[in-house]
Amino acid sequence: MTASGSANGCSAGEAVFDWVDRHARHRRDNGLHRVVEPRRSAEDVLDLASNDYLGFARHPTVTEAAAAAARRWGTGSTGSRLVTGTTELHTTLEAELADLYGTEAALVFSSGYTANLALVTTLTGADSTIVSDSGNHASLIDGCRLSRARVRVVPHADPEAVRNALAESSPPHVVLSESVFSVDGDTADLDGLLAVCREHGAGLLVDDAHGLGVLGGGAGAFSAFGLGAPHDALAAVTLSKALGAQGGAVLGPRRVVDHIAQAARTFVFDTGLAPPAAAAALAGVRLLREEPRRAQRVQEVAHGLHGALAERGVPAGSPGAAVLGVPVGAPRTAVTWARSCLEHGVRVGCFRPPSVPDGASRLRLTARADLDDDDVRRVARTLAETAPG
Repeated sequence: MTASGSANGCSAGEAVFDWVDRHARHRRDNGLHRVVEPRRSAEDVLDLASNDYLGFARHPTVTEAAAAAARRWGTGSTGSRLVTGTTELHTTLEAELADLYGTEAALVFSSGYTANLALVTTLTGADSTIVSDSGNHASLIDGCRLSRARVRVVPHADPEAVRNALAESSPPHVVLSESVFSVDGDTADLDGLLAVCREHGAGLLVDDAHGLGVLGGGAGAFSAFGLGAPHDALAAVTLSKALGAQGGAVLGPRRVVDHIAQAARTFVFDTGLAPPAAAAALAGVRLLREEPRRAQRVQEVAHGLHGALAERGVPAGSPGAAVLGVPVGAPRTAVTWARSCLEHGVRVGCFRPPSVPDGASRLRLTARADLDDDDVRRVARTLAETAPG
């Protein structure tokens, strides 16, 4: 901290931006320093750190669709969606996403992050109250901050806490939750949340980034929880996980999605999703519909991995979809364990503050539909043999 109490800025005798050196030392001293490490195009590593749940990122159907789109449309969209950034690929993708998800409409963004920002900021404002789960993703938190709404953060995955918060607030209000929480992989009680919302006339906004392609036979959380096409709930998804592409989308009632297209700064002022990415996502949607068994397989792998870890004494949260969290505690311990796994040919995610609270560092494993039972056993054996003593 500086003499003025600011976390950033200069203290007496410091040059401009010298404060970044203090922050860097703090991160290194506390095991929080991150390194950008490029991966090779081909490597002999079993990857459980990526979000390529269905194995589509390198699927020849998906990669060829992207290549063909680049040859036809070019590598970039050339402008925002409302100017030159919309191609036939974008509108076809939106129609087929909505059909897969079971909603009236979809709107494609350049990323899942920008889709979440749009979802929150266009449907709330300074006169609104947002009731937000304490485990929500950073993009949802940033949406809350940008919305200027009153924000009530409630205990994780607790519909009763949501009910109490809504009862104590005045409308308009919305409830904000992930479907599958990105750190530990547990699922929200979406049907319970929607019932609570309807008791109080609140809207439900769901980040289904980790549900699309996995839950509901691949159709996502609304299908998995039997919500149908609700008039009072919307979802945001990413195209960069199960679909193996890039980008994001908002799905819901047409009139609300149309409003988002008019009002969302991350839609109006952002360059549209590149055509190759749109084509890859569209190919992923179609492949998922042709091969729904992949969605079931990824959950089988996740539960098989959970059981194999338990047999070897490695604690992991029970997966609601494809994500498993392994609690560690100290950041340095998590980093060391993840590095040891990689040295043994298994890549896992390593989550430390600020991605998780202090004292809650963990490894994160993501199941994939293209892993076989031998892979599952190898992962469990590697984590057990490299576990800190």
